[in-house]
Amino acid sequence: MNLVVTGSSSGIGRALALRLVGRGHSVWGLARRDQSAPDGRHKGQFRSSRCDVAKWEELERVAGEVAGAWTHADGLVTCAGLQGEIGRAVTADPARWSATVRANLDGSFNAIRAFHALLSRAPRRAKIVCFSGGGATKARARFSAYGAAKTAVVRLVETIAEEEKSAALDINAVAPGAIHTRLTDEVIALGPAVVGDAEYQAALKQGASAGASLERALDLVEWLLSPESDGISGRLLSAPWDPWPGLARNAGALSASDVYMLRRILPEDRGLGWQA
Repeated sequence: MNLVVTGSSSGIGRALALRLVGRGHSVWGLARRDQSAPDGRHKGQFRSSRCDVAKWEELERVAGEVAGAWTHADGLVTCAGLQGEIGRAVTADPARWSATVRANLDGSFNAIRAFHALLSRAPRRAKIVCFSGGGATKARARFSAYGAAKTAVVRLVETIAEEEKSAALDINAVAPGAIHTRLTDEVIALGPAVVGDAEYQAALKQGASAGASLERALDLVEWLLSPESDGISGRLLSAPWDPWPGLARNAGALSASDVYMLRRILPEDRGLGWQA
């Protein structure tokens, strides 16, 4: 497959790019830093371009480069992101808060928008996988910019899935779990006075162990890129907690439900008989 991966210079994005190339796929990695190619033990082909995914003009340029080399793209994975501004929202720096949202939310949208034309030419169902997590399903104190952006990514995924439901395209969001990356190190370096004691202690624990399985997260992305997940779209799936390997058996029922989607909870959903 021809696959585009953003944020491929480090962390989960780098691990994913290496795995996909190792599986024999052609991968085009996008990152703000120069990237070394995998060594000769890898079966596939790796190319890379430097760009800031938060800047549309840079994504548009890179998409042109990729289109000049590939006739189509089979999949896109948006791993690029940053924690950015951390601290109480009411005292946050407005410019850094906005830049955090731009990197995570605009970065995902820009990549989808830039590569949609190539994805639409795929000979099979095209796949888009966006990374969410990090406060998308519950409030995460002192990470308001990151959490708000990741929540918006999920709603963007749901919206595109609805808009493009007649197209040969599946788009989903992934919550990878607590994996030890540079983001973990950032939290530890900032300390409890900035990130809060709960986040600091969780990062220390995560740093001392392997955190959630990186392999499990990569397995989920590979599954979502494969024909095994055809027809599953507009969902937020947790790599460590959801039974995603067996979802294909229930794809019809899943598509008719709001399972693994962001929804408002009503009193009756919790057995509460509140009345106006």
